[in-house]
Amino acid sequence: MKIGFIGLGTMGAFMAASLQRSQFKLVVHDVRRDAARQHIEAGAEWADSPKAVAEQCDVVFTSLPGPPEVEQVVFGADGLLAGAHAGMAYFDLSTNSQAMVRRVNAALAERKAFGFDAPVSGGPKGAESGKLAIWVGGDKVQYDKHKKVLDAIGDQAAYIGPIGSATVAKLVHNMAGYAIQTALAEVFTMGAKAGMDPLALWKAVRQGAQGRRRTFDGLTRQFLIDKYSPPDFALKLAHKDVSLAVGLGRELGVPMRLCNLVLEEMSEARNRGWDTLDSRSPMKLQIERAGVAIKCDPAAVEAVLAADKG
Repeated sequence: MKIGFIGLGTMGAFMAASLQRSQFKLVVHDVRRDAARQHIEAGAEWADSPKAVAEQCDVVFTSLPGPPEVEQVVFGADGLLAGAHAGMAYFDLSTNSQAMVRRVNAALAERKAFGFDAPVSGGPKGAESGKLAIWVGGDKVQYDKHKKVLDAIGDQAAYIGPIGSATVAKLVHNMAGYAIQTALAEVFTMGAKAGMDPLALWKAVRQGAQGRRRTFDGLTRQFLIDKYSPPDFALKLAHKDVSLAVGLGRELGVPMRLCNLVLEEMSEARNRGWDTLDSRSPMKLQIERAGVAIKCDPAAVEAVLAADKG
């Protein structure tokens, strides 16, 4: 069985390498051929187009920035759809829109092929180590048939439901995280302006019910120490995810006041030129509005974490 992989960026490169380590025969494509060099050197075949990938492969994966790139790869000239054949399974590992994955699935079904939305969670480190959650929506029988291939990429592949279900799960997951970070910026700046030392405030609230679930530990890497570069996840990509989530809310007629506010905050941060900073960088806007300074000693923060282990 040949497996196709399209999109060899940071996440895609690691996931494709995992497939090769599991001894799957790989056919690869990327807009930059140089991105495929390490995979070709490890035995992968190069294909000149998504169409060529689909024609050769029983299973195809894409790892792309978002809906416009997926649309181009699937429906564009020499796109994946043009090479799709009966029985082929296509898993989109991107964070996509529900409308797009349903459109892709419907188009593939006309060729007796199967489309799946299969967004991943775990970041670059998870992609490299194989510690990834993969949420999958689509045909359950075909999912079971190809579960072994998914297991080569991540350790937590799970069937979620019909096509589009996994996209919703991913958007809910991501939107929750981005909404929480906005709320934390508000309450922490309020506490700081009321006279609390940010480190003392953090030490106190992390012992509460929410804090014991390590929610507040997410503040250690950027917010508390005022360091947003290099990013764990870039603001530009986070803005895309939030746009997709609030877009889905509009489609369904669901009021999402805070989530729309999160999008506004991210848009303002992007207008500051922070696209390549971490996705938590919009929290700096609230610090600025509140007129406070939050910059703890990184060593002091680490000391608090180390005390737990002791």
